[in-house]
Amino acid sequence: MKTYNKPATSKLVARFDNELKAILMEDLKAYREKTQFVTSNKQAVVRQLSAA
Repeated sequence: MKTYNKPATSKLVARFDNELKAILMEDLKAYREKTQFVTSNKQAVVRQLSAA
């Protein structure tokens, strides 16, 4: 009867968790940059319209 090494499974889960977290953080950063750019453009348009 084989016994399976549980720490290897834990390491695999921890690695997956860390990689998933890194991917999500990159996506969030890109989303924030895109949203900030869109928001600043909309504010600039509103300023131009109100100044006219």
